[in-house]
Amino acid sequence: MSETFRALVVEDSESGQTASFRDLTTGDLPDLPVLVEVEYSSLNYKDGLNVASKQKMARTTPLIAGADLAGTVVESSDPAWAAGDRVVVNGWGMSETQSGGYTRYQRVDPSWLVRVPDAFTTQQAMAIGTAGYTSALCLDALDKWGLAAGSDVLVTGAAGGVGSIAVALAAAAGHTVIAATGRPETHEYLAALGASSFVERSELQGEGRPLGKERWDAGIDSVGGSTLVNVLAQTRHGGAVAACGLVESPGMPNATVLPHILRGIGLLGVDSVNAPQALREAAWQRLARDLQTATLDSLSVVEPLSEVPRLAAEILEGTVRGRIVIDVNG
Repeated sequence: MSETFRALVVEDSESGQTASFRDLTTGDLPDLPVLVEVEYSSLNYKDGLNVASKQKMARTTPLIAGADLAGTVVESSDPAWAAGDRVVVNGWGMSETQSGGYTRYQRVDPSWLVRVPDAFTTQQAMAIGTAGYTSALCLDALDKWGLAAGSDVLVTGAAGGVGSIAVALAAAAGHTVIAATGRPETHEYLAALGASSFVERSELQGEGRPLGKERWDAGIDSVGGSTLVNVLAQTRHGGAVAACGLVESPGMPNATVLPHILRGIGLLGVDSVNAPQALREAAWQRLARDLQTATLDSLSVVEPLSEVPRLAAEILEGTVRGRIVIDVNG
């Protein structure tokens, strides 16, 4: 295949790492067994860091940015996959150690692939994307911990990509959802997704008490830092918090073991990048079962690939609501 196509490529430069559009052919792609014609990718916080060059994310350069992709198999030397299969890839180091989804074509390892559930189009699969798939992993982790039906579940960063879908999934599972956000203008949007009440983000920031008043049974945290410390300190006895992000900080300032040894609180780390295939498939089954396509449409917008540099700055500023799907042909 000799046709050229546009891709957003991260390269090293004298000033650090920069991202720019390049015309490529399939000969420029990694030497991997499955060629996918990419239809959509999405915008994640990691993509914002990578494309806006705010942090050195790519450990191998040059590589194509984009942490996930959805499309159709064109060629495969692996018998498990054939031309015409609709597939999604989340994580596996894409945009860090492997080339990712901001391109019309990509070669991938067959072990990375998950079939797009019949319930979704490839566009809807990227409205879910890494963020939504991570949310499903968090709910699955809480279920394995033993979270009871009808529990009070706090979701931090609720208006963001992970948070929006976490709110919808937790509500669909029958839980009472408490949404933590610093943007009051998103309350109506979050209520439509299933949030029952709200916590001002600032209540969960800064130094808190080692143990606070018990306010919720469980949490899904994509923020980290002092927010995670305060969420743990206010979780009810026997509860758990699924942690999947570090937008605020990777550290946990002034954290103590008291929530864990006096209340038996579990801190469940959720790794979406290298999760084994069984967990991935279970997460996508949950999404297909519990996430309505009308909900996906309400929390997502489609933008062309050409707009990614602008959108990368916006997601880092915290002004993006919900999910942004990237049309790689735009």
